[in-house]
Amino acid sequence: MKHSARFFRNVDCEYFPCHPKPDKEQFNCLFCYCPLYMLGDKCGGNPKFEYGVKDCTDCFLPHMPQDYDRVVGRLSQYISEGVDDYFK
Repeated sequence: MKHSARFFRNVDCEYFPCHPKPDKEQFNCLFCYCPLYMLGDKCGGNPKFEYGVKDCTDCFLPHMPQDYDRVVGRLSQYISEGVDDYFK
């Protein structure tokens, strides 16, 4: 999957890997900042919430190559349902 539009790994980043993950070869940096963060607990990952703050430290959803379609699918669903309707 090297040089793919679905996968990018930046080993020169001072934060690589930004999550503790044993297999650095499979760590995908394409979604460096999770595009699903704004969805709160409806993101599809496994975030924790403490004092109302979302903590994604243990979530690898946007960083696994096999989850690219899942992330893009969640974004598509969010867009097609409309921003206002999604949070009702």
